Amino acid sequence: FSPMFFPGSRLEAEKDHIEDFAPEVAWVTRSGNTDLEQPIAVRPTSETVMYPHYAQWIRSHRDLPLRLNQWCNVVRWEFKHPTPFIRSREFLWQEGHTAFRTKEECDVEVRQILDLYRRVYEEYLAIPVVPGKKSEKEKFAGGLYTTTVEAYVPGSGRGVQGATSHCLGQNFAKMFNIEYEDQQGGRSMVWQNSWGFTTRTLGVCYMVHGDDDGLVLPPKVAPIQAIVITIPNSKITDEMKEKMNDAAQEMTDSLKAAGVRAKLDARDNYTPGWKYNHWELKGVPLRVEFGVRDFENGTCVIARRDNKVKETVNIADLNNRCAELCETVQQDMFNRAKEVRDANIIKLTSWDGFVAALDEKKLILTPWCETKESEELVKKKTTTESQGGAAKTLCIPFEQPPLEDDAKCFITGEKATCWVLWGRSY
Repeated sequence: FSPMFFPGSRLEAEKDHIEDFAPEVAWVTRSGNTDLEQPIAVRPTSETVMYPHYAQWIRSHRDLPLRLNQWCNVVRWEFKHPTPFIRSREFLWQEGHTAFRTKEECDVEVRQILDLYRRVYEEYLAIPVVPGKKSEKEKFAGGLYTTTVEAYVPGSGRGVQGATSHCLGQNFAKMFNIEYEDQQGGRSMVWQNSWGFTTRTLGVCYMVHGDDDGLVLPPKVAPIQAIVITIPNSKITDEMKEKMNDAAQEMTDSLKAAGVRAKLDARDNYTPGWKYNHWELKGVPLRVEFGVRDFENGTCVIARRDNKVKETVNIADLNNRCAELCETVQQDMFNRAKEVRDANIIKLTSWDGFVAALDEKKLILTPWCETKESEELVKKKTTTESQGGAAKTLCIPFEQPPLEDDAKCFITGEKATCWVLWGRSY
């Protein structure tokens, strides 16, 4: 754990770093009614907080690699477009900070961590992402290069940076004098990485899968996978109602024993319809309905949250069917999100149609010359030619379509060196 408050001199030690973060840094200038002699920065990220300590901890090649991770809150004073979960002034994240002897070790870890982030999105949140490298303009301030996983929000047509894994190179090591005695008895600078994953993941999940009835949670991350609801009626006796509740509790306990995260909603002060709405709003993947006729027949009804499809099953088969449906719903949610995402990525090889595609909520893959000037030109032209906002590079995908030897950059006409994904972004 590193401190949230630290002297401004720490932040200012790395010129490129502070220039990028300066507009978002919050400063403490008063204590009660007393002005502070020196303003204190509130942590926007922890590189400049932690690395002076790395210089003390790393003395020998035997101290490497050093790999630390922390969960903490950071503050970035976002004024323009604060959005709950997506862009907020304070957020919780996990940040890793590692040091190695060689760049090759850094390169390996950068991709390993990024693939872990990809798996969280795709295998747990059922959200397809595009892994790739950030442009020089969009990379982490002060770093050597940045890799990212980019998601797509169909409701807004915007891309969203899901998580990043940075190779910092030796820049911070030079600033904070993080060096060690190597195996030959000489002095060497460390190579460093940092990587982070935030509560933004929740916002992406809600926006990609949610509908007009509320949340739609993938089963793997849903706190409750199946909610059991009894449907009594006014004609049955209290004894019959008690037997139904006992049977519903047995069903719930049996589901839990089978590994399904289940809960019985036995509240008698709400109608079944109210309960349906309540748990739909919370995004519970499966609803198990248990009425009087079901009780008599030894059956129940399972309703899926993602597509509202219902089916009747024998209570004896409930455990297996719920487990099967959890897997099916998880895969179906990913497949639907991927189908929508893929349908909204188009290829263009010239400026013609670029702004129109943006306004149609598309992401655009183009041949590009990888210059900051061309990126600024795209930003300027999209700002002036559309009311929807500027476009930016999201990433240079690792999986590249074939690029012809004589391919030209879509905006400058210079020789293209790669395909890049553009879009409006949060």
